[in-house]
Amino acid sequence: MLLDSRLRGNERRNRGLSENEATDAGDLNGSALYRLMAWLSPAYPIGAFSYSSGIEWAVEAGDITDAASFQDWLAVMIGDGSGFCDAVFFAHAYRAVRQTDEAALRAVAELAAAFAASKERHLETTAQGRAFLDATRAAWPTPALDCLLAISDGGVALPVAVGVASAGHAIALAPALQAYLHAFAANLVSAGVRLVPLGQTDGQRVLAALEPMVATTAERARATALDDVGGAAFRADLAAMRHETQHTRLFRS
Repeated sequence: MLLDSRLRGNERRNRGLSENEATDAGDLNGSALYRLMAWLSPAYPIGAFSYSSGIEWAVEAGDITDAASFQDWLAVMIGDGSGFCDAVFFAHAYRAVRQTDEAALRAVAELAAAFAASKERHLETTAQGRAFLDATRAAWPTPALDCLLAISDGGVALPVAVGVASAGHAIALAPALQAYLHAFAANLVSAGVRLVPLGQTDGQRVLAALEPMVATTAERARATALDDVGGAAFRADLAAMRHETQHTRLFRS
């Protein structure tokens, strides 16, 4: 298989670079931590700052008015909405690479790309996913990303791209997934700070308060079968749809 041969070659070249065994649980060594911090940094060139996942409409509609309502909104998105779904796709893409299961990787990539609830959410995840693929293949190449690009007929969702990169570089799943969800929350907090508006300190209070939700969601996502993935953040999905026709917009979603 294409994935199997490429990964075996990659592991021979990278032997000794990572002490992680790429199991569900594991600690991060310096190399793994460095890569996650780079890939999930606001400075990584994927344009994350330009998306709000419908929060811009929620602010205009009066659903989000202060730090408390913003925190409640994000908690639902992370625990029962797109954050949870993204985390499940991340975990399954990761395991498909580690198990050299090209068919499973194709299946999760196709489902993740099709799962967006609106046109703008689809753009949000696939535009960032492709930008992540391009930047990471150039700076931190791994055959796993080459394989993902080769088998993806449609767009590549961001969580799938990051999950595949993490697996290809033998970064343990548990901390990689939690780092991804932190970046998901942090980007939306940044949008909320600008939109509500909130002060920078209030934004950090919201992010700190979401830490248990991020940890719980990451753990639950790792135990969720792909057939069981789904969300219940209906108002957030409606907000993303309403944003498409919002008259004045700062964000792309």
